[in-house]
Amino acid sequence: MRDHPRPPTSPGFWRSPLRGPWLTSVLGLVLLVGITVLFVTGLLSYAAYNPGLAPVNDKTPGKGVLGFYLFAWPTGPVWLYRLTQGTHVTLGITLVPVLLAKLWSVVPKLFALPPARSAAHALERISLLLLVGGGLFEFTTGILNVQLDYVFPGSFYPLHFYGAWVFFAAFVAHALLKTPAAVRAVRHRSDPSGKPADSAAAGLVAPRPDPPTMSRRGALGLVGGGSLLLFLTTVGQSLGGPFRRTALLAPHGTADPGGGPNGFQINKTAAYAGITAADTHDDAWRLVVTGRTGTVRLTRDRLLAMDLHSSSLPIACVEGWSTADQWWRGVPLRNLAALVGHDTDPPDVLVESLQRHGAFRRAALRANQVADPLSLLALQVNGEELSPDHGYPARIIVPAAPGVLNTKWVARLTFGDL
Repeated sequence: MRDHPRPPTSPGFWRSPLRGPWLTSVLGLVLLVGITVLFVTGLLSYAAYNPGLAPVNDKTPGKGVLGFYLFAWPTGPVWLYRLTQGTHVTLGITLVPVLLAKLWSVVPKLFALPPARSAAHALERISLLLLVGGGLFEFTTGILNVQLDYVFPGSFYPLHFYGAWVFFAAFVAHALLKTPAAVRAVRHRSDPSGKPADSAAAGLVAPRPDPPTMSRRGALGLVGGGSLLLFLTTVGQSLGGPFRRTALLAPHGTADPGGGPNGFQINKTAAYAGITAADTHDDAWRLVVTGRTGTVRLTRDRLLAMDLHSSSLPIACVEGWSTADQWWRGVPLRNLAALVGHDTDPPDVLVESLQRHGAFRRAALRANQVADPLSLLALQVNGEELSPDHGYPARIIVPAAPGVLNTKWVARLTFGDL
């Protein structure tokens, strides 16, 4: 006699023989480590934008106590943001199969009735709702933003920032409740039946399972293989060089555009930013520098006649991609500060661009970034003039800063209180 159809709220609806405390616990412990690293590197990325420095840098107004940890982002090592943000994006993509497998392994519990057996159980279910919803939201918005490049213009930063705090709060609460049981389940993995050893397994093991088609270890290997494949087809965007060609799933994972000294990754083109040849023509363009002693206007020829310095620095972007080190040459920012009366202890600076479209038309840099000898108003790269897409006639290049703070097509520098 055929079974009558059962609703998802019935334990008999879920027939997979793979679900059980061991598989769920292993996946949960992997996520415990991985999501903690994601959260920390995400907060570091937010701090790297120096949101407490000036409103132009702050994309999450009203953050209040959530900004308690913010600090002045350092300029060294020069590859710092390349490492932290590359880790954040690559790890986030790599964990997708683990997250989906974890959700699959516990999905029967999401349909369990009654929805709340006690006040404590109700709180656990609410935290689970926030955990599942927050996890899906954070991973989805993060991947969409990486793949489609600012798909949430003007709103991604607050959505992702506040969503991360809600998700991580639920994650911590869930981890405190479940980690001891997960550790016990992993330690008792020798039981091949997967039958519940304690109440932690209730609702995970199917009461009438279908015949198995693979073992739990095989399922775990399948998930791990998927994660490894995503890692190998993503990490090259952060490593740069020949590895970039292996980043098939990364938004900037193809070969560097064009060739020659300017043949490296471009995130925002001159055409996209609304920059025309007339805007950057040497007869029309002037750099306006304002500080303690007033304002000076500098032609590009005058800048080239100044004491030029060189820096070997990468560009690292919030989407996780980065370039190899490029050889930049230009005027140190601290020398430009001295030109308008800030001879010692250069102050913060507001940088304004000619760009007409897109985010970060203006950006602020901290005093420690201005004072660093590697921080330049770059005029050349790899021995040649900057191309229009790389910021001709002048751009900012600062060690360890997010790419959007390395403003292109610079028009004005204002040193002092922001």
